[in-house]
Amino acid sequence: MDEDTPEETGSAAGGARDETPGSPRADGGTERADGPTEDVALDPWGSASVGDYADLFEEFGIEAFDDVADDVVDPHYLMRRGVIFGHREYDAVAEAMANDEPFAALSGFMPTGDPHIGHKLVFDEIIWHQEQGGDAFGLIADLEAHSARGMSWDEIDEHARNYLLSLLALGFDAEDGELYRQSDNREVQDLGFELGSKANFSEFEAIYGFDGETNISHMQSVVTQTADILYPQLVDEPKPTVIPVGPDQDPHVRLTRDLATRMRYFKVTEAFASFELDDAERQLVRAAYDALAADVDDAETDVRCEGAAAWLADYEPPEVGAADRDAADGDAADGDADDVPDLAAAKSTALDKLRAGGKEPLRPRVRFFDRNATDEAFEALIEAVEGDKRVFEGHVDAFDLTRGEAESLAREVEIDHDGFGFRQPSSIYHRFMTGLTGGKMSSSIPASHISLLDDPEDGYEKVKAATTGGRDTAEKQRELGGEADECPVYELYAYLLAGDDDELTKTVYSECVNGERLCGGCKEQAAELMREFLEDHQEKREEAEELLDDLDIDLDSDRRGTGGEH
Repeated sequence: MDEDTPEETGSAAGGARDETPGSPRADGGTERADGPTEDVALDPWGSASVGDYADLFEEFGIEAFDDVADDVVDPHYLMRRGVIFGHREYDAVAEAMANDEPFAALSGFMPTGDPHIGHKLVFDEIIWHQEQGGDAFGLIADLEAHSARGMSWDEIDEHARNYLLSLLALGFDAEDGELYRQSDNREVQDLGFELGSKANFSEFEAIYGFDGETNISHMQSVVTQTADILYPQLVDEPKPTVIPVGPDQDPHVRLTRDLATRMRYFKVTEAFASFELDDAERQLVRAAYDALAADVDDAETDVRCEGAAAWLADYEPPEVGAADRDAADGDAADGDADDVPDLAAAKSTALDKLRAGGKEPLRPRVRFFDRNATDEAFEALIEAVEGDKRVFEGHVDAFDLTRGEAESLAREVEIDHDGFGFRQPSSIYHRFMTGLTGGKMSSSIPASHISLLDDPEDGYEKVKAATTGGRDTAEKQRELGGEADECPVYELYAYLLAGDDDELTKTVYSECVNGERLCGGCKEQAAELMREFLEDHQEKREEAEELLDDLDIDLDSDRRGTGGEH
């Protein structure tokens, strides 16, 4: 969640580097055919490695942003150009946005160096969501910088100020939004303590590769980050919340989604009889019930377990692919929505349960499980369920509520009885920027990146010296066209320099691949735009100085310590 991206890889077109031609997106980005697959490694503190962004859909359950793009009113240019390529449950945020309902956006920054043009992607995404009416939060991950990177507090203070100045200069409204440091936010630290009770070392080992050499403060900083992600839901009410990040931060999002679920008082599922079903079994029993209910007069009495077993015995379950990962049973509150149910394997166990049910009626219902509820909260839930219901030890079955109504009721009762009622956070993922020298963008290679603090003339010179996707000679360029999909300079147009001007990116792309644009002139234009951007940004940073000084955020830490190491 904390955008420190010292090394960034990928391209505006995404995928591995190959000779497969891309195609221009309608708004000036590129849409590239899949290249050779490389290993995918999502390490929040190391070098990001994404050989093919499509692998993230299959391996980690990240969904393609194109699937939800049409639901976004007036999308940001990073969305239109495919720079934002993936999401988790962003449809909930898009729906809230479209209906003028509460939602929030939050991302954090680990202050280990100067903010650079890669960080600007996240700054812009937070600001855009704020402009769409969302509650916006920007945080300085100083506890993480100290524990995971061994940064001194003096260094952290200096870098934190620079991040916040750039965020304000780019348009973050500090009066409507909130900026904070992890180390100064007691609510976040208290929430992290509570969330830590639901986490254990074995999953930190599995998710992050932690081992016996990992310092305890580093592990603590991870739990603090999960609290950061859920913090907007402590403000006013639980609400859809999006975390804009690079894909290397997805492990934090996955862990937080799980912890948000584990904190809930009640688990709400669909049920059909007295016995329990897992996700895959539930899908099969639903198919049997729907098929049988269509042929009887009174489904409540005429559809029985033994009849459903007979139907299911002859049923061949469809294969469920990764595209169905989050929609497998619609049970987002389960915390298992990222697991693909194996329907074929579940058929035999579903049959066993149905046959054991015998003549028991098969009747759809919503089931509330007592997960963490106090006795008073469970009694209040029973009282609040209206209509036909059955009360058991540890769960309640409601026959007259829809799934959505049941989820809302469970959250309402939980909040009324001192629970959090968290929704699982959403996320969007942007592609990494290629270094100006080709390969990875790295803070340790000054020529590969442009800091938002660079002298405008230095920014101009870095772009002029950048690697391009041009041919060996001007003659070949005119004959074959350039390779915009492989060009760090074209990325600068698509990701930053063109701003909201889609026509400029489309023109640059088209002229390049058609051989009408040569690299020298293209770089000159980009370099001039970069110089203008840096001049304007740094003027606005100076104007933001007074605003930052007036904010209630301490940038002169009196903490002591030598920091940890990772």
